[in-house]
Amino acid sequence: MAPIATRIRPSGTAALLCLITGLATAGLRPAGLLPLPTTLNDFFQPGTQPLSLIDPMQPAQNCSACHGFYDPDQAPFERWKHSLMAQSMRDPVFHACLAIVEQDLGAGGDLCLRCHTPTGWLDGRSTPTDGSALDPNLGDFDGVNCHFCHRLVDPVYTPGEDPDEDAAIHAGVGPVPADPHSAQYIVDPYDRRRGPFDLGASFFWHDWLESPFHRQASLCGTCHDVSNPAFTYNPQTRSYELNPADAPHPTHDKRDEFPIERPFSEWAESDFAERPIELRNRYGGNASAYATCQDCHMPATTGEACAPGLGGELRDDLPQHDFNGGNTWVLNAIRSLYPDAETGMTPEGAADALVRTQAMLSAGLDLEVFEQADELIVRIVNQTGHKLPTGYSEGRRMWINVRFIAPGGALLGEHGHYDPVAAELTTDDTTVFEQVFGLDAAMAQTTGLPVGESFHLALNNVVLLDNRIPPRGFTLEGFRAAQAAPVGVFYPEEHFWHDSSFGIPAGSIRALVTVYYQTTSKEYIEFLRDENTTTNAGQIAYDQWVLHGKSAPATMRRETHELSGPSSCPPPIPYGSPAETSGGNLPSVQWGGKPSLLSGGFSLQLTESTPFSNGVLLSSANSDSEPFGGGTLYLAQPLTRVASFTTDAAGTSPALAIAIDASMVDTNRYYQFWVRDPGAPSGSNLSPALHVNVCE
Repeated sequence: MAPIATRIRPSGTAALLCLITGLATAGLRPAGLLPLPTTLNDFFQPGTQPLSLIDPMQPAQNCSACHGFYDPDQAPFERWKHSLMAQSMRDPVFHACLAIVEQDLGAGGDLCLRCHTPTGWLDGRSTPTDGSALDPNLGDFDGVNCHFCHRLVDPVYTPGEDPDEDAAIHAGVGPVPADPHSAQYIVDPYDRRRGPFDLGASFFWHDWLESPFHRQASLCGTCHDVSNPAFTYNPQTRSYELNPADAPHPTHDKRDEFPIERPFSEWAESDFAERPIELRNRYGGNASAYATCQDCHMPATTGEACAPGLGGELRDDLPQHDFNGGNTWVLNAIRSLYPDAETGMTPEGAADALVRTQAMLSAGLDLEVFEQADELIVRIVNQTGHKLPTGYSEGRRMWINVRFIAPGGALLGEHGHYDPVAAELTTDDTTVFEQVFGLDAAMAQTTGLPVGESFHLALNNVVLLDNRIPPRGFTLEGFRAAQAAPVGVFYPEEHFWHDSSFGIPAGSIRALVTVYYQTTSKEYIEFLRDENTTTNAGQIAYDQWVLHGKSAPATMRRETHELSGPSSCPPPIPYGSPAETSGGNLPSVQWGGKPSLLSGGFSLQLTESTPFSNGVLLSSANSDSEPFGGGTLYLAQPLTRVASFTTDAAGTSPALAIAIDASMVDTNRYYQFWVRDPGAPSGSNLSPALHVNVCE
C-alpha cells in the first residue's frame, strides 16, 4: 500500500474532505453513550451570526495581487500563507481532533470550525459540523484569512476612537459579546477593510477604515482564549457541569465555561499588559520592548504593505504577518497532503517559516544552571507574555534533559531521556512542563469513559495538572480569576521562573543541560489514530507525524556547565512593575558584584526615583504582591529594613552594600526600595523588586 500522503496529494482538498466526512471510513463506532446529545444551540455564541453579512467574505487569493510577491520581508500575503493561521483548515491534526469532537459531542465541531474557517462559518457552510459542506473554491480552506481579520470590529465601541460606523454595527448585532473568546467575533457586514493605519483621503483601491482595534491584543484574544460552552461552572460543587442539552450557555462568559486555552488571559494578567517590557529586540522587529501579542508574533519592520507603484507609504512600524508559534512540523505535513498550487506555499517559504518558529522557541526563555551543595539547579526564566508553553496543550510539552559527564566523556547519568526511534520520553526523573486535562466522576459516568486523564477535548471538565511557567506579573489571585492558576505545583507570587533540582553523581565534571519542546507527543497522536472510529483523519495525522520525524523535539536552549563544587551564583532577577513618580520617572533597581559569601561586594542601587528624597531598602525571604504606598509591595511579611538613604538630584541612591553571612548561603532573598514622594497622592513610591539567590 502506498503512503497515505501519496494517495491524497494528487487530489488535494477534495480527497481529504472525503476521508474526514466518512466517505472512506475506518469502521463503525461501537454503540455506547457517545456522542452526547448536544446540538448547535449548545454552541451558540454572541456576535456576528452566519449568513448575516451584506458583502460576502473574499478568498485570500484576491488580496495577493497588491499585497504579495514583491518583497518577502515586507509583503503580508506571502508570510501569512506560510503560517498556521493560513493553513489552519488544512492541519491534519486539527482534522483528527475534529473527528473525535464530533464522535463525542453532537454538533461540537461548530466550536472548532468557527475559529479554523471563519469564512466558511460566516457563509453558513459549517453545517454539518464535520466540515463536509466546506468549499475550498470559496476560500473555506484559507483558514484565518485576510478578509476575516481585516473586517473585525472592536466589540467594545469607544466613540471618538473607533470608526463611527461601528455604532450601527453594534446596534445590529445581538447579543454583543461582553468579553470575546472562543471566536465570539463581530465582523463588519460591509467590505470595509480595516487596519492600524490612516491610508489617506486619496486612497481608492478599496473601502477602508482606520482601526485602533488592530493594534490591540484584545483582537487576538477573540480566538486565543478558548472555552467549552457545553459546561457551566458550579460554585457550590466547584466543578464544571454539563449543561442541559439543546440550550445556549446561560452567560457566554468564559469564566463560567470550561477553559481549554488561555493565552490571552495569561497575557492580560501579566506585566506585558501594563507596559512594554524591555527585551532587547529578543523577538526581532524594529522595537526592543514588547507589550502586545502583535509585538512578538507580528514584529514590525520597515517597508510598504502593498506592491510598489500602488501608492503605499513607507512605514517603520509595518507588522510582518509571521504568526509564528510553537508548531514545528505541521506545515511540512500540509505540503505533503496538498499541492503547493493549492496552499500557496513554496519549499523556501515553508523552510523560512520553520526557521522563524525555531527562533521564537529559543527566544521564549533564558536558561541558568548553577550549583547548591550537591545539587544541580536548572532555572528556566519565562521571557514570553504568557505561560511557557501556552496555547493548545494536548500533546504539547517542554522538558529538561540533563546529562552528567565523567572525565573522558563517559555518561554517568541522564534525566529526561528521549528515544527518537520510539518517540518516548522518560518523565519520572525530570520536570516536564505541560497541562493535563481529564474527566471527573460525573463526566465519566455520563460518557462511559474512565475517570482521570483524557485527551477527549470536548468532554474534559477538570484540569489535573498545569505546571507551565507563568509570565511576568503572575499573581495567584489574578490567574485564578483567569482560570489559569497553576495546578499540582506552587509558584510564589511574581515568579516567572522555575527551578528544578538534580542530584550530581559522584565523579561528574560537567553537566549538559538542554530544554526541549515537542509539538505533538506519541501518546496524543496515537490517541487520535486509535480513538477515531468514524473516519481516516486520525490515521492520516499519524502517518504524517511518522513521515515528518515524529514531531522531533526542538532545542529551545542548551548550556554546558562545568561542575565546580561550591555553590554558584545565578544572576538576580528583576521583577514587578515600577510605579511612576510624581515627576514622571520610572524607578529601577540596579546591582553590582555577586551575592556571594566568598566574593563579597554585592550592592544594590535605586535609579530614576524622586530627587532629594529619603528612602529605605527592604528585604524579605518571600515574595508577595499587595497594593501599598502608591504602588505594589512585592515582599512578603515580615520585612527587614536593610538600609536608609537619600537620593541625589537625579533620583539615584548610593550603592548600598548587602552584608552576607553563612546563614544566607543557598537561600532566596527579595529586595525593594521605598522612597518618600511628596508630590504623589500617597506621599511615597515603591520601586520594582529584585530576586537574589545567595551563594557561597
